[in-house]
Amino acid sequence: MNDFLKMDVFFVVSTIAVVVVALLLSYAIYKAIRILRKVEEISDSVSQETALIRGDIEEARLAARREGYRLAGVVKGARLFAERMIKRKR
Repeated sequence: MNDFLKMDVFFVVSTIAVVVVALLLSYAIYKAIRILRKVEEISDSVSQETALIRGDIEEARLAARREGYRLAGVVKGARLFAERMIKRKR
């Protein structure tokens, strides 16, 4: 086989290999970009939901402060009632 023919075959095979690797790399980058975009959408959604949850927790905290004294009275009354019922059974 002629040396120039060997070089031509080598360059054709290496060119095909470089093109295939470039196509595979391009596809991998494309998929990675799609995944990163989806992660960004999920992150934005989680961020919005977190803000809503913070608001709900703040409302619950304020309600607990407002209603806490009443709730403490109800719990105290229930405890006294339970103690009386236990004494009656004895």
